[in-house]
Amino acid sequence: MQSVDNFHLVLTELVVEENGVMDSEYPPDVFGDETDWLPSITEEVAAFPDTPICKSPEEMLDRRLQLLKEILISEETYLNELKLLLMPLKALRASASTSQPVLSIEQVQTVFYQLPELLDIHTEFHSSLRAKLELYLDLELGLPLIPQHDNLDLFVGDLFIKFVSQLGVYRGFIDNYENAVEIVKKCTQSDPRFRTIAQSMKSTKGSDNSRVMYTFEALLYKPLDRVTKTTLVLHDLLKHTPADHHDSAVLQEALRVSSSFLSGVNEGSQCKTSVTLSRGERRQLVRDGFVVEVFDGGRSLRHLFLYTDLLLCVKLKYGAMGKQPHYRFCWYMPIAGLRMNWAAEQEASAELQLKISNMRLKVFHLRREFRQCMKEKKGSVSRAADRCRRKLEACEIWLLTHKPSFILELHSPSSKSHTIHLHSLYELDRWREAINNCKAEEVETVPPDLLSLTNSCVKLRMTQRLPLCCLKPDDEENSMCGSVCVIVHSACGLEQPVSVYVCVEVDGFEIFERRAQTRLSSYSLMPQWDQELVLKMDGAQQLYLLCVSQSEENILGRAMIQLNPADVLTKWKKMSVNLGSIEVMLSIKYSPHLLEPPSSAPLQHQPVFCVLIGDVARQERVLVPHIVRACVDEVERRGLEEEGIYRISGASNEIQALKQAFNTRLQKREELNKMSLCNLATVFGPTLMRPPAASLDQCTPPVDISQEVEVQVHAIYLYLQIPNLPEALITQPLDTEEDP
Repeated sequence: MQSVDNFHLVLTELVVEENGVMDSEYPPDVFGDETDWLPSITEEVAAFPDTPICKSPEEMLDRRLQLLKEILISEETYLNELKLLLMPLKALRASASTSQPVLSIEQVQTVFYQLPELLDIHTEFHSSLRAKLELYLDLELGLPLIPQHDNLDLFVGDLFIKFVSQLGVYRGFIDNYENAVEIVKKCTQSDPRFRTIAQSMKSTKGSDNSRVMYTFEALLYKPLDRVTKTTLVLHDLLKHTPADHHDSAVLQEALRVSSSFLSGVNEGSQCKTSVTLSRGERRQLVRDGFVVEVFDGGRSLRHLFLYTDLLLCVKLKYGAMGKQPHYRFCWYMPIAGLRMNWAAEQEASAELQLKISNMRLKVFHLRREFRQCMKEKKGSVSRAADRCRRKLEACEIWLLTHKPSFILELHSPSSKSHTIHLHSLYELDRWREAINNCKAEEVETVPPDLLSLTNSCVKLRMTQRLPLCCLKPDDEENSMCGSVCVIVHSACGLEQPVSVYVCVEVDGFEIFERRAQTRLSSYSLMPQWDQELVLKMDGAQQLYLLCVSQSEENILGRAMIQLNPADVLTKWKKMSVNLGSIEVMLSIKYSPHLLEPPSSAPLQHQPVFCVLIGDVARQERVLVPHIVRACVDEVERRGLEEEGIYRISGASNEIQALKQAFNTRLQKREELNKMSLCNLATVFGPTLMRPPAASLDQCTPPVDISQEVEVQVHAIYLYLQIPNLPEALITQPLDTEEDP
């Protein structure tokens, strides 16, 4: 009986033996850089997963031959992975018969279940395919021996039929996979001898003379990954086989058998929707969604997938009639070391604003036309309705990609960067939070198999459709149409004084502006706004609130409010909303009504300065305009100890920059600013109490200005001496409906 001490010696001999055979044949499977590993792939032209369909039979045969060569190379790689996975089997079996086994004989059988059989199946398939292709290609040099157009006699369908008939062996491996992984995890933690095997199965010399370490669990996932590729490979091969070719019908049958086998496997199984990483963890899909990417000066819709260790960006492509949608790989970035910067997009040019306004008007009329077509057919989709829906979809996509949005810049440690746009600040913050959570886990990035990962996106995606309202069911009963008015009163819960603003967003169609925000508050622990925001809604169901700090544009908290059309608020409803650690007080009122067509002219912001103060107050729907209150707060914060505050004129450029106003309840710091009640009355009297306006139809005596000023100063002086002056009324009283 072999002793335990000889275990490492036996294992070492096996490693040396295997290394001598496999080092020259084993191609690297780990990529050094994000793009260097696949120089033939660019953003717009990629070999996988979106292979263009050739038009002529000659082109199809050329591509078919190239695909077969790629399949052969891929089989060689997979065979080496299986050999590497089986490398410790002999030593572990020998150890199982000792007094101190690394694994019991039952555990060895579970861990390596069906692996030798899979190796035999693929060895036979690889040998047969190589023999077929040797007649047409010099496999070492990659040069054709005969014209590739003469490969009509290259029949490989029988090989694939025989191979897919043995897929049942994979079913046994799949059913046993979780048990095998559990043993590997448990023994890796408890036995240092097995940990040595599991964490450093082999060092392989790559094309860049680097050496890569493989783990047991990472290799154990390879058969799972391989079986899903079979259907994809057959589908691609059949696509480039002419219909009159002998292999066409045979490959169709092989594809049917392969697809039937996969459909019989539980697609909800965790092992099929995750990838085992080098540390024994699993690559899980965290979130996904559609974004707009900026590249080469243009913009395009992309589908972004966040996994536990990487970000994957793909382009959704719809096939021909009856074909399933598929994805084209764009790029991926490791989560480790990823840096993010975000900002609001600059205001669009006047020309683009006009285009956006005209497009919104077009969407409004298309929306009405589509609803009318659906009503005439009582819900069934007619040709006119489908045509209108497609026009509406195109217009919404244009708006989604061109209107101002929020920018998220992504920078990887390898100096690669990508810029994406998101249509709402709420979605941007959710992406940032999810990415930061993945970064905190510090999961090591394992380079993905892009063919299987990209093609699995169609199955794994959470967002089933583009974020277009024209693709959603028109649920008039559960969506809101009209205006929602939100008065943001105040906030509390800030950890330190800061200037913040509150952003309000609604979902629904892109016909109207779906976002509004308050002005920046004064520097305070308890900011006050009392500002009313009005948003028009068409098909809205959610309202989003975000509190954003001016410093570094930091998002302090967010919340979502479900809008209930049954709860028609004829009165203002005051509520407190928790945005994480921050609590925002607001009043909300929903007014259902028919929507008028949006203006074709871009929205113009009303000026604040050089406008009558009453007009500004009416525009803001308050009694005291925000600029007045903000300036008073600023004076109270920094100006109470300035000598001659309100009396000594400031520099013109400073006045234009700060637009300082004034504050009275100041005499408390008279010893510093020299502004007694008398001085305050002298300054504010002529401002607050002006002489009566002369009537044009009556003969009124002329006003003695000096006498009038003296009266004004005296009146204000007496008013300032009144104790316990009432608080200033800065907003109009609301007809509120309190929470029960």
